[in-house]
Amino acid sequence: MTATPTTPAPLNSPARVITASMIGTTIEFYDFYVYATAAVLVFPQLFFPTGNTTTALIASFGVFGAAMIARPIGAIFFGHLGDKRGRKTTLVVSLLTMGIATFLIGLLPTFHSVGLLAPILLLVLRLAQGFALGGEWSGAALVATENAPEGKRAWYGTFPQVGAPLGFIIANGIFLSINAALPPTAGALQSEAFLNWGWRVPFLFSAVMVIVGLWVRLKLVESAAFTDAEKRGAIRKLPLSTTFRFHWREVVLGTFIMLATYVLFYLMSSFTLTYGTAKASATPAGLGIGYTQFVLMQIIGVIFFGLFTLLSGPLADSIGRRKLLLGVTAVIIVFGLAFPLWFSGQADPLFTGAMAQAGLIIGFTLMGATFGPMGALLPELFPTNVRYTGSAIAYNVSSILGAAVAPIIAVALWAQAGGSTWLVGVYLAGAGVLTLIALFLSRETKDTDYSAASVEDELEVVGARLR
Repeated sequence: MTATPTTPAPLNSPARVITASMIGTTIEFYDFYVYATAAVLVFPQLFFPTGNTTTALIASFGVFGAAMIARPIGAIFFGHLGDKRGRKTTLVVSLLTMGIATFLIGLLPTFHSVGLLAPILLLVLRLAQGFALGGEWSGAALVATENAPEGKRAWYGTFPQVGAPLGFIIANGIFLSINAALPPTAGALQSEAFLNWGWRVPFLFSAVMVIVGLWVRLKLVESAAFTDAEKRGAIRKLPLSTTFRFHWREVVLGTFIMLATYVLFYLMSSFTLTYGTAKASATPAGLGIGYTQFVLMQIIGVIFFGLFTLLSGPLADSIGRRKLLLGVTAVIIVFGLAFPLWFSGQADPLFTGAMAQAGLIIGFTLMGATFGPMGALLPELFPTNVRYTGSAIAYNVSSILGAAVAPIIAVALWAQAGGSTWLVGVYLAGAGVLTLIALFLSRETKDTDYSAASVEDELEVVGARLR
């Protein structure tokens, strides 16, 4: 299935491709992180006042995870739209959907105002967020890779991936700014003003970012790979059917190749924020680090995330996606088994913070190294006429198995272990083992003919090689 790349000449300039793929995912992930942060800081109190801190937190993360269940539905819808109508239309619709849902969350009444209606409305809008994100990533990855110069697909594929750390930094930077402007009283995590209205500002601010993103994406031109598939009559009436008929194996492998990446990321971003800011005297016990300090520690880690995301692209173009990911995944397993070494309370608070900072840097570095090549690898598993559908389903089904349940499982394991994180680490290592198996069963995609319009084209390439 491999041949000398025959990628058509890009129709969009490099600057336009980089901007359009990166700005959209930045906005999308910003919206997601805003919710993830609020799910820890304010939603347990404002939308799930159960009377039990752990139960309220699990309920808040449950709604967070519900969005991941909606993502495969969004993947099917937007994948169908993207493989039939083109990448540009799909990217605009997904971005607009995400932006509207996020903005409306900022206007929601709380449980104390309307009772059970509040968490129900939050759930509905969260499902809309997940539905939109189901189509966003694959479209951005395809815009980047289908317009990439020869031999640079993995590098170009890192640009939408960089949206993740950028979105994280912007979202948490805004939360930190608001928290600084509305400082809490001694002994409290948030002020009354922050709980009343301050938390809404990051959600409402998303409208500004969406307008900018839409302006950039409306200027895109469809890739030559897609327009060529149209001219050759390779576009299918039901891309989903074609995907599962001819490419079910690639969907399964892609799903588990992404698993460790998802689990690692949501442990580093959501769980560590919960664990790190929980008081050492609480049940289960946390590290007792202040919210502002810990978020700044996370931002330092995320800088390494962004840096190694970019560095992983040229390396994957050089040595191959599979070889790089096999090595990184093996290190993730070791990191998981050593989790309590970094995330455990110590007698000296300074030493506790230093070890946690080191753990965050290592974790986010590994996240960048594994997340970066995915922008190229997953789309490379599929021909042009089902590339959007196939990569979107694999990416987003993995979100259910990894991201949706990761914060919930981690909190439950943390409580089960009496405040220790060793079970959380075993969970991460287990996900790494499953990813390692999927990588061993997969093929190298570095030299895949990316211009293949359909499965027939792929079979023709294989036949030519055999002859």
